[in-house]
Amino acid sequence: MKFRRNIAPEPEINLIAFIDVLLVVLIFLMLSTTYNKFTEMELNLPLANASPQKERAREIVVSVSAEGQFSVNHVVISGKDVPSISLALAQASQQVNDPMVVINADAQSSHQSVMMVMEAARRNQLNQLTFAAQAPSGPSK
Repeated sequence: MKFRRNIAPEPEINLIAFIDVLLVVLIFLMLSTTYNKFTEMELNLPLANASPQKERAREIVVSVSAEGQFSVNHVVISGKDVPSISLALAQASQQVNDPMVVINADAQSSHQSVMMVMEAARRNQLNQLTFAAQAPSGPSK
């Protein structure tokens, strides 16, 4: 007498299909991922290792506040547009030979505000521009 046991084959996992699916998912994730770390820049402006600002006779100091308020040679301008700034620069440059415009912008001021000052200087043919910065508070290297 033969007593035969019906032994079921052991179940096995098909690893080849599993690896194929994982490779496709991996390729999809690599192609669809955006790399934010490489596209972001952290800027802390305007700190620089600069000497203290000296008042010079031929400088026209244009200050830009964080709120977008402008002043030329410590006189506040009522308008916040390019023609107003241009008019104030024209009046200030009449008294100075070969003037240099010093843009003293707050670190929180908008880029547009600084560009407006640069455009007003260009309209008045004031080609010498520089930016004021403060030295960092930590120890210098």
